[in-house]
Amino acid sequence: MQSLIQAALNRSRATLMLFVFLLIAGLMAYQTIPKEANPDVVIPMMYVSMGLEGISPEDAERLLVRPMEQELRALEGVKKMTATASEGHASVMLEFDAGFDPKQALQDVREKVDTARSKLPSEADEPRVHEINIALFPVMTLSLSGPVSEAELVFLARRLKDAIEGIPEVLEVDIAGDREDLLEILVDPQILDQYGIDYTQLFNLVSRNNRLVAAGSLDTGAGRLAMKVPGVIESLEDVMSLPVKVSGDTVVTFGDIAVLRRTFKDPTGFARINGQPGIVLEVKKRSGANIIATIEQVRSLIQAAEAQLPADIQVDFIMDQSIDVRNLLSDLLNNVLTAVVLVLILILATLGLRSALMVGLTIPGAFLTGILMIWAIGYTLNIIVLFSLILVAGMLVDGAIVVSELADRYLREGHTPAQAWVQAASRMSWPVIASTATTLSVFLPLLFWPGVVGEFMKYLPATVILCLLASLFMALVFLPTMGGVLSSRAIVQEKAPGPGLALYRHLLTRLLKHPLLTLLGMLSLIALIYTAYGRLNHGVEFFPSLEPETLQLHVRARGDLSVYEKDALLQALEARLNHHPEVESLYARSFAAPSTQMGSDVIGVLQFRLIEWHQRRKAAEIIADMREKTEDFVGIVLEFREQEMGPGQGKPVELQISAQSPERMLQAADQIRQRMLELGGFIDIEDDRTLPGIEWRLGVDREAAARMGADVLSVGNAVQLVTNGLLLANYRPEDANDEVDIRVRLPGHWRSLDQLERMTLSTHRGQVPLSEFVRLEPAPKIGTLHRVDGIRTLTLKADLAEGFRLDERLRQLADLYPQLPEGVEVKIRGEDADQKEASTFLITAFILAILLMTLILVIQFNSLYQTLLVLSAILFSTAGVLMGLLINGQSFGIVMVGMGIIALAGIVVNNNIILIDTYNLLRTEGMEAFEAALETGCLRLRPVLLTAITTILGLMPMVLGVNVNLLEPSLGLGAPSTQWWTQLSSAIAGGLAFATLLTLLLTPCMLVLGAKWLKR
Repeated sequence: MQSLIQAALNRSRATLMLFVFLLIAGLMAYQTIPKEANPDVVIPMMYVSMGLEGISPEDAERLLVRPMEQELRALEGVKKMTATASEGHASVMLEFDAGFDPKQALQDVREKVDTARSKLPSEADEPRVHEINIALFPVMTLSLSGPVSEAELVFLARRLKDAIEGIPEVLEVDIAGDREDLLEILVDPQILDQYGIDYTQLFNLVSRNNRLVAAGSLDTGAGRLAMKVPGVIESLEDVMSLPVKVSGDTVVTFGDIAVLRRTFKDPTGFARINGQPGIVLEVKKRSGANIIATIEQVRSLIQAAEAQLPADIQVDFIMDQSIDVRNLLSDLLNNVLTAVVLVLILILATLGLRSALMVGLTIPGAFLTGILMIWAIGYTLNIIVLFSLILVAGMLVDGAIVVSELADRYLREGHTPAQAWVQAASRMSWPVIASTATTLSVFLPLLFWPGVVGEFMKYLPATVILCLLASLFMALVFLPTMGGVLSSRAIVQEKAPGPGLALYRHLLTRLLKHPLLTLLGMLSLIALIYTAYGRLNHGVEFFPSLEPETLQLHVRARGDLSVYEKDALLQALEARLNHHPEVESLYARSFAAPSTQMGSDVIGVLQFRLIEWHQRRKAAEIIADMREKTEDFVGIVLEFREQEMGPGQGKPVELQISAQSPERMLQAADQIRQRMLELGGFIDIEDDRTLPGIEWRLGVDREAAARMGADVLSVGNAVQLVTNGLLLANYRPEDANDEVDIRVRLPGHWRSLDQLERMTLSTHRGQVPLSEFVRLEPAPKIGTLHRVDGIRTLTLKADLAEGFRLDERLRQLADLYPQLPEGVEVKIRGEDADQKEASTFLITAFILAILLMTLILVIQFNSLYQTLLVLSAILFSTAGVLMGLLINGQSFGIVMVGMGIIALAGIVVNNNIILIDTYNLLRTEGMEAFEAALETGCLRLRPVLLTAITTILGLMPMVLGVNVNLLEPSLGLGAPSTQWWTQLSSAIAGGLAFATLLTLLLTPCMLVLGAKWLKR
């Protein structure tokens, strides 16, 4: 190693040029690296969607879901298969094992879907296979609202969608609330009876007259002429002229008997923004595109378009992820600058101006080199990478401080600058390499974290590893070169020890005389901390909870409500909660049927975007205020939810109940709900059972219908006239991107249950009333059906009340399971399953890291006792982790504190390695164990304190939730961006502070104790 350091110093100009090149290249990489909010995570899930308009949930399960499940079950690597069947729609969700090949899986799924297609009804829509990718989620949501007609809003939204999709970085724009176009033909039923129109004949006439016939070409010898028979419907006039009845020479067209209008399909929901009718555009960027640059272009386009929009139209930005990324980039810059300034002040006070400046330069050097390597391997600058850079800020100078402190001592002893820095870097090279290797060894297993959480978190160890490798080169190559060039020979003088060093020497001397007593005292202190944490802890959670930027209100109601009745309930709530001083915008959405992620009785959602966090109260207080304002609403249930962050989203309690008998499954769900209420601690309990309601069934007497010359198909066609309309054909007008259905239906005032009984069919016996062979009967309504791995399943979810722990509540609830009906199986899913998976991996990673560190330490020291001594510091430092969480009032986060302990394991051994390395050197020079331990402690006091304090200072902004902006002097307290990592930074800071105390006081005593035992 000495030859490399000497070569770098001998060619100092080339070395410094390389350093400058790395700084410039790092700055350029920082400017050009794609910046985005979420990492490009491939979620191991795909889903197949199928549709058949008007089909009931039971029929969707039988005709769509089961044939598809039968084929997909044979796929390799499928961990879980979930299916839902609802009115007119069905889907099958596939969850694959971690580490699957997404391209191969997609190809296999498509092959199986193609095979299953032949088993589905011919009228069903083509099944579609969808991938799920976090990077393709919307990065911006904007709304158009105003007192204008729905048709005008949809027209403007579509124009805006086309314009935004013209930006190269934009992948696509979805319009939430966009309704399908429809060409509606309204016909009076009495006119249909009068003309005796047969529905089958009507369909055949229209479809045969809506054809483009390629009639070939004609070669006359004098030229070749292409021939065609244009008959495709292109306009309303074409539909008006279509024949509907032919009798002899008389032709009746739609224009004679019907009213035609271009409209939309029946609404399935309504949207409003701040009380005004609205429509929402969701913008998705291309994978790898820079989120900040992309959204700037979108905003510029919207700003230019606003001048051309009607004066009443309001454009609001509901969600903009580039703001979060900007804030994080700003926080990163502030944290790095703060860390550099704190390190400079600290080193300036201890080592002098030159050393402070040189060590200070290694921080941006390591950062920018790390960013350059991140950019080179194809990573983006996402939230996880940014937080990783903030986390690593305090670790980057450890090696540089150790080398510069030793070089400073050599300079005072009279060495030339070149000699001092080469000897210091050479002497400390293997301890610094060993300490960096141990830190890397704890982060290395985290690269193999399985599942979605692992896909998110793998960016953290990768970033830390790259930055630490860069810092190693800074400490052992570039810093000695700068020191050799810029340092001057120090005046040789005997420096009197400071009062701090004298006090430490006195304390250590007394402790070294009683090493066993010191060990017992430290063990007692650790036991005391563990006992205190056991009594005063703040609970356990999976992911940290953050101060949200948005709130949601899920409105629940039961009964066969129309979409208009549901919207009226939602409007009443809007009127009560609109114009709240701490709400920036209110987005309301009502719907006929909620998505599968919501409860089956949710009729609408209110989404509140809050004003800036520093201008308002805590979200919990705002929710309490809103609850108070709406407590007099009866007949509906209101469920307030905060914005969820991280991969563990959804309610923490999730139980899957399955049984062959639906009755037993419902009975078990009722028993579990009742037990939850008795135990307490469970709130907002919901399940996805079918809601009570009525559906009307038309029982056809096939024998009587056959006598009348009718069948089930003709009855169905007659019913469709009253409901959604009878589909005759499709056409593609100039202003539409997709095909538009042409449907014939009755006018609005004729669409009722009574009309079904009055409907007639045109048969060979004339006009026959449906009531002759059709019975209209009420029956219990079947809602959405859910299946898991081919079995009907009911899912029960709940939130936890404040002050209750998930693991403890689930243990209490488990006592009920043996008492459930026979054949019922209960599986625990959701956050508990995620917690167990994450805990298992983190424990495995911790054990693997310990084994790797043991190997490195045995190579370094060639002593099992000294290796065990270093590793014991890791175990003892966990007491400091718990102390840090207690002092800062943080709960024990499975993911964050677990990662903190693993990261801490690599950090706390560093000072021990350098301390023991110095002790071994002094012993080889002939010192006794007592004197060697004492001198080692005094020699390493300054570098140990410096490295520990710089790491802790680098983490303090996150520990305290403080954001210091040095460029435009300001101080932010409790910013949401700092809350994510408070647990992790508290764990590391507390553990490192305690471990430093152990390193300086206990480790020398253990070395003396070890020497006594080895003598015996």
